[in-house]
Amino acid sequence: MSKHKYIYNPNTLNYEKINLTFKDHLKKIGSTLITGLVFASIIIFLAYTFFDSPKERALKRENKQLQLQYSLLNKEVDQITEVLKDVVKRDNNIYRVIFEADPIPQSVRHAGIGGVDRYSEIQGYEFSDLVVETRSRIDKIARELYIQSKSFDEVIDLAKRKKEMLASIPAIQPISNKDLTRIASGFGYRIHPIHKIRKMHTGMDFTAPTGTPIYATGDGKIEYVKASRRGYGNHVIIKHNFGYKTLYAHLSAFNVIAGQNVKRGDIIGYVGSTGTSTAPHLHYEVLKDNRKINPINFFFNDLTPEEYDKMIELSSSANQSFD
Repeated sequence: MSKHKYIYNPNTLNYEKINLTFKDHLKKIGSTLITGLVFASIIIFLAYTFFDSPKERALKRENKQLQLQYSLLNKEVDQITEVLKDVVKRDNNIYRVIFEADPIPQSVRHAGIGGVDRYSEIQGYEFSDLVVETRSRIDKIARELYIQSKSFDEVIDLAKRKKEMLASIPAIQPISNKDLTRIASGFGYRIHPIHKIRKMHTGMDFTAPTGTPIYATGDGKIEYVKASRRGYGNHVIIKHNFGYKTLYAHLSAFNVIAGQNVKRGDIIGYVGSTGTSTAPHLHYEVLKDNRKINPINFFFNDLTPEEYDKMIELSSSANQSFD
């Protein structure tokens, strides 16, 4: 085929050869390129707008799969949360109660983690809310599991010290039944023997002859020995472990000194009527974490059920106290 082009000239009635300059060639090439680029741009725009590339289709399938997995993960987190709630409930209401440990406050168990920018690196994506929520819930569970683990460590330690705890807790009468005349007054509001007014009686009064032995009701250390003519009179305080203390008042004589270690059943002094007292008796108090509580709940080691019921009946009478 000829490489030259011709044009018909009506004036001469002949075909004349077209002679193109270099500039004409450049214009022709440029026009062709521009037209091609325009059409190519339109095609590419339409393709990227309305059709996914293989890579995009693969990424979308992967995103859907990840979204499904996150949804399933959240359901598993729900199940773990319920199990953890049950463990916490058992810990607070069973394990820690058995070993007389205070429950862990909810404010500690549910304490926050990190700051507001903790999840900033996963913000701004299509499924950021789902990912942030899942991360946040997992972090919260991890924190609560850590607190629960520490709680169990404490419970295990308390279990190992159970023998010591049982020995420390006041658990017998401070005066033997054979020496006891009667229980004069219990814990609660009673008529004061001197002032003749209704007043809170923070212990129990055991009447017995002067000189009757008084026994330590649990293992501990003598914290206080004081001779006095007022109030409690001659009295002894024993500091037991696990937050317990016991007080023995109106003694006629001491059998211990401050700082001395004693065992349950050791004689620490003798019944008297010193201080604000109207007759020979022992005023006995039990304290837990420096709060005075009813001693009636701490005589379970040396009384039969019948004797214990009788003691409750006698100590509950709203009679006059001896101090």
